[in-house]
Amino acid sequence: MERIVSARNIRIRNIQKLIAKSKERKEQGIFVIEGAREINLAIAGSYIFDSVFYCPELFAGTGYPEMLRLTNPKILYEVSATVFGKIAYRESSDGILAVARPKDHSLSSLHLPENPFVVLLESVEKPGNLGAILRTADAAGVDALIVCDPLTDIYNPNTIRSSIGCIFTVPVAVSENAAVLSFLKERRIRTFAAELQASQRYHETDFRGPSAIIMGTEADGLSPFWLKNADARIKIPMRGMIDSLNVSASTAVITFEAMRQRQKQEASPA
Repeated sequence: MERIVSARNIRIRNIQKLIAKSKERKEQGIFVIEGAREINLAIAGSYIFDSVFYCPELFAGTGYPEMLRLTNPKILYEVSATVFGKIAYRESSDGILAVARPKDHSLSSLHLPENPFVVLLESVEKPGNLGAILRTADAAGVDALIVCDPLTDIYNPNTIRSSIGCIFTVPVAVSENAAVLSFLKERRIRTFAAELQASQRYHETDFRGPSAIIMGTEADGLSPFWLKNADARIKIPMRGMIDSLNVSASTAVITFEAMRQRQKQEASPA
């Protein structure tokens, strides 16, 4: 196993580039995962690693000691605490970082059940919001998350961190609006656009059949494309002084109402 003690090492400098720039991640076809829990979820999700870097002093306190035993020694690198500090992007890091290859995120990669529930995000630009929505999707058991015309890289380090690794557990597709609309129509998935001016309330909406909720940006909401083409428009009633919730909170509210309806349906006698 190679031990790296210099921050000028070519591998270390490349990790810094991958963390900082989406362009580098796309051109090289690799991205960075920090954290034992997140790496463990990536392993469970059958991601392929190009290299793994760990600091013995920091890693000793994690609850995943078997991770090193399961890692091919040919791609495993030991680094000093000083060097790891140069590539860590999290506070209180647990001393392990992996460089991995992305998966196929085309619409054709999705394998939906007969009665799917899908979350669709249009032009999401904040990695933290995307990560929080991935956590909601995992917790609720959403069948897929589709990102339309994204303004952020789904493998942004902050997306991975804020999703606590749920980017590796939730089926994700990335595509353009028109292609997504065709994909949903072909599968007879009913679409519900979240809009502040809608008259139909989310908790009075039937999500028991094949459904997709469509969420827009906090600043601009949904584009005219989805407002025109969605099967229905729904809203979360606001009772306070502000007129909207954070998009990740709104997604959670609607998603768990849909899950409540669908679970009640499954529990009802035939």
